[in-house]
Amino acid sequence: MGDIYHPPVKRSVEIAGHKTSISLEPLFWDMLNDVARLRKLPLNAVIAMIDAERIEAENPPGLATAVRLWLAADLRGDLHEG
Repeated sequence: MGDIYHPPVKRSVEIAGHKTSISLEPLFWDMLNDVARLRKLPLNAVIAMIDAERIEAENPPGLATAVRLWLAADLRGDLHEG
């Protein structure tokens, strides 16, 4: 793994047919790709799932923050499929 303190990198993604961009540090991009591989889903599908969940939140954070929080919750085992 490279420098964990690397600044965010902006990448293009597609959510529900709409192109957008999201800036995340490489560490979070790597974690997101790992989740996609483990769940056998396209990366955009994982991001779209997180986006849909964040929109339902009482005080929805920005997408990048939602991804970071979701990854932390997943790592802690706080997320339940189903």
